[in-house]
Amino acid sequence: MGKTHIVDWKTITAFVTDVFCEYGVPREDAIICADVLLESDKRGIESHGVNRFKPIYLDRIKAGIQNPVTHFEVIRETATTAVADGHDGMGQVIGYKAMHMAIEKAKIYGMGMVAVRNSCHYGIAGYYATMATQAGCIGITGTNARPSIAPTFGVENMLGTNPLTVGLPTDEEFPFVLDCATSITQRGKIEYFARMDEDTPAGMVIGRDGSTLTDSKAILSDLTTGKAALAPLGGIGEELAGYKGYGYATVVEILSAALQQGQFLRALNGIGFQGEKVPYHLGHFFIAIDTEAFMGLEAFQKTAGDILRDLRSSEKAPGYDRIYTAGEKEYRVWMERKDSGVPVNAAVQTELIAVRDELGLTQYHFPFEE
Repeated sequence: MGKTHIVDWKTITAFVTDVFCEYGVPREDAIICADVLLESDKRGIESHGVNRFKPIYLDRIKAGIQNPVTHFEVIRETATTAVADGHDGMGQVIGYKAMHMAIEKAKIYGMGMVAVRNSCHYGIAGYYATMATQAGCIGITGTNARPSIAPTFGVENMLGTNPLTVGLPTDEEFPFVLDCATSITQRGKIEYFARMDEDTPAGMVIGRDGSTLTDSKAILSDLTTGKAALAPLGGIGEELAGYKGYGYATVVEILSAALQQGQFLRALNGIGFQGEKVPYHLGHFFIAIDTEAFMGLEAFQKTAGDILRDLRSSEKAPGYDRIYTAGEKEYRVWMERKDSGVPVNAAVQTELIAVRDELGLTQYHFPFEE
């Protein structure tokens, strides 16, 4: 160990699935959870992949603040909408079922929307937007999260990193998928910096005194205690239009709480009145729009593809040889990794071995142990 090693997809998928099962997740649900988790690594988004397997999912199940068995309850429904309660089950399962329901409604009525309350971290939002594009739909999703972002001119972490994610089908090999936080960076990226013993770039995190913070490990602690907050997309203050990121984060917060009468802001910090760990009670929303209800899928894909190709073929800035569109880099990462596997850093290697040994899954032997 000590350096990054590649674990093939078959091995890591089977291992993650089996571990989820050992932690009480039904196998059908464990397959969904593993698929969402590893889709992040397939797209090169290491901050939400195996890096978060133990600390975000396994540890929360063990702590009793996340239920391994998901009870997805529809509490209100119309032809085109639904409200569901996830009862603090597995966020990936809740997200999968909710977007599937939105797509089904869209295929019948042109549009469908499902709002969810009492959920947990659901992985990369782009997974659910891509579910919609694979069905020939436009997919939109968002989620609130534990407080991390300070409002413009504020220093207290109030809003979650709250991604507003959109997937659009195209006539290319990959869809357009814009999946990003409404902060400059997200907590998962800082967790990654901390694991790699790297500083967080200046300007991404603000302290209570208004100064910028860079010590990644200290930031993670300070975000939990409220001594630090992430800057909204655009940055600290108004000079670089941080109010835009603040505004979009607020839109996601409202749509993740008001439609389903869920919890919001400080109530999502995962800490009870006595300082104990409690479920996060997150909210999500999922929208599917069937392109066939407009001018048809082929027409939509062609126009979307033409727009993206025009953007990429426009004049490049000095020193740059290409322009990218959302989803392209992730597709290229998958093309590079599909025949090899997931890169696992030294810290995660230690976690995987510890989890395997704890559960007695002796059938697994990782390449970094050789």
